[in-house]
Amino acid sequence: MASSSQSSIAVPIFSGENYDFWSIKLKTYFVSQDLWDIIETGVDLDTTANLTEEQQTQLKEKKQKNAKALYTLQSAVDDTIFPRIMGATTAKEAWTKLKEEFQGNEKVRTIKLQTLRRDLENIKMKDSETAKNFYSRVKDIVNQMSIYGEVIADKKLVEKILISLSEKYDPIVTAIEESKDIKTLSVTELMGSLEAYEQRLSRRNEAPIESAFQSKLNFGKSQKSKEDGGKSKGNYKGDKPNNNWVKREIGKKNFPPCKICEIPNHRTEDCWHKGKPKCDNCKRFGHIAKYCRAKKNFHANYHEEEKEEEAKLFYARQTSSEEKK
Repeated sequence: MASSSQSSIAVPIFSGENYDFWSIKLKTYFVSQDLWDIIETGVDLDTTANLTEEQQTQLKEKKQKNAKALYTLQSAVDDTIFPRIMGATTAKEAWTKLKEEFQGNEKVRTIKLQTLRRDLENIKMKDSETAKNFYSRVKDIVNQMSIYGEVIADKKLVEKILISLSEKYDPIVTAIEESKDIKTLSVTELMGSLEAYEQRLSRRNEAPIESAFQSKLNFGKSQKSKEDGGKSKGNYKGDKPNNNWVKREIGKKNFPPCKICEIPNHRTEDCWHKGKPKCDNCKRFGHIAKYCRAKKNFHANYHEEEKEEEAKLFYARQTSSEEKK
């Protein structure tokens, strides 16, 4: 029955990283297979003399369990780690070698534990941090301490969290201290209260922001209305043009071609090019052929400049038309 169970459970493989996690998983595996006791107590493989029949039977069972545990350990490490334990004859010996190399001996573990204690003592919540994220950082340190043999009680953890929160949690901390018994308060209850408090703060902060945004939007509309004199001229994308603007734009097309620039959307006397010389080379106004830039490798920019000139004409006519009104 045990062998069937053993074959159905995957064994975690250790490749040299995260030894603490791997050792916890493998210990749980050994417990499930009734093999952990042989790793803790070990077995003397050389003791065979002066044993009763019952003792010999027990020794045989221990040797079998040792072989299973040792094989499991050998199978649970990567090929690069296997040479460290290939000489071990008992599961306890192999387990101890891995523990000392990757977790450290007693002295190393004591130093690491002292460092973790100091980290737990000094940890403080950041102003921009949520209660959940802060608790995750605290819990990570506490979990590492448990690996090195020190378990932090809930009472001590609750006290640590309460004194390490940022100032914005002062009201809820005061309420918890006055209304609840800290000695019996669980971490789950504490975190539930802190997260509920965060949600209330969030809802309160959202209302002023939404109100401010709406006010800004209304102010923008009001300013636009003032600038337009209460009437949209429809001269930018997204506006619906009014009838006066449409009539004005349609009327421009009724002019005959200008005798100066031959463009039909304005009168000859209003032409922007009136009185300017016209180049015989590029057919543009403002210079003569002698000084034409088109002769000096400016052909690539001609059409772009033509568009710019037309834009200038349009805005100039718009300005002139507004001034006449």
